[in-house]
Amino acid sequence: MALVEVGRFNRNEAHIVIGRLEADGIPALALDANASIADGSYLFIPVRVMVDEDDAEAARHIIADAA
Repeated sequence: MALVEVGRFNRNEAHIVIGRLEADGIPALALDANASIADGSYLFIPVRVMVDEDDAEAARHIIADAA
């Protein structure tokens, strides 16, 4: 299993995207979601949404269709 990035979003959008992907059976996770939360700049640091490389193409289609 190798993780690949399928997009970068603000913190809230990233969790919505993850929920959407998981609803379609694609496990996903957020990296950097808690970056700089202590100094209040967490909304400015993009969160990377990661999926297994085998699911990347399907995940990108789901994200594109939702936009």
